[in-house]
Amino acid sequence: MMTGGRVKLNGWQQAAVAVGSAVGALLDPRRADLIAALGETTGKPAFERVLERMKRSPEGRAVLLERPRVISANVGHAWDLPPNTFGAAYAKFMGSRNFSPDDRPPVRFMETEEIAYVAARAREVHDFWHTLFDLPTNLIGESALKVIEFEQMLLPMCALSVAGGTARFSQSQRSLFYQHYFPWALRSGVKCTDLMCLYYERHFDEDLEDVRRRWGIIPAPPPPLRAA
Repeated sequence: MMTGGRVKLNGWQQAAVAVGSAVGALLDPRRADLIAALGETTGKPAFERVLERMKRSPEGRAVLLERPRVISANVGHAWDLPPNTFGAAYAKFMGSRNFSPDDRPPVRFMETEEIAYVAARAREVHDFWHTLFDLPTNLIGESALKVIEFEQMLLPMCALSVAGGTARFSQSQRSLFYQHYFPWALRSGVKCTDLMCLYYERHFDEDLEDVRRRWGIIPAPPPPLRAA
């Protein structure tokens, strides 16, 4: 479900949830529910800006009108598409990690259905972005994608996640991230199209490299041999 019974918070409650979620997420970065709560309680202005951009984009408006959900019932056909397609690449990404599109936590702290949907959409297209940018789901890969997400949406949670994630890096991981992945992510997040205005599901049957070129996607470069 997109919403798990929305909760209306006053200013103090919102701040308390944000602080508690931030601390909890720093202690355990695997807590997707805490990261989601942090994104919602700190991200309303960013989601409102994304909503306005989507309204100005023909494809973004189609997404808002139809409100597609990235759930198994809607994307399961990707597993049957030719191997060169975007949809097949997404299916391979999900299947190789035993991920399910149904595992995303619901949106709870957005005030309106429209903003709640934008927040849910941002959460649900995360794995599409992993596929397009060819990023792994390890700590370095997630941190690099958070840089791109911040550039695309200006969500405070993304910046906090990068800071929290890199604090857990070893010295070699930190050097690899800041010398190799961080500069690439900065360039890629600026160069590509507005990723929240894309109706990804309509492009599943298209060639992966074609959609990357059309959307200005620069896949992550392989790490240096010494870091492999």
